[in-house]
Amino acid sequence: MSRLSDLADRIERLVLRHEELARTNALLTQQVHSLSAERDSLKSRLGAARARIDALLERLPTQDASPPGEGG
Repeated sequence: MSRLSDLADRIERLVLRHEELARTNALLTQQVHSLSAERDSLKSRLGAARARIDALLERLPTQDASPPGEGG
């Protein structure tokens, strides 16, 4: 009977471990989704910042052009 009791105990521990791992997996899955959303948001903000910088660079005068007010 001791072997049957030991087997029952091991099965109970296995079930508890499975439940614990399932909860951990759910939390990690939620964290992955949250971090993915944050990454996507940061990539979007980076793209917008790059576009603004590119627009500012386009507005800069070229080296060939003389500054306003200076006659040749």
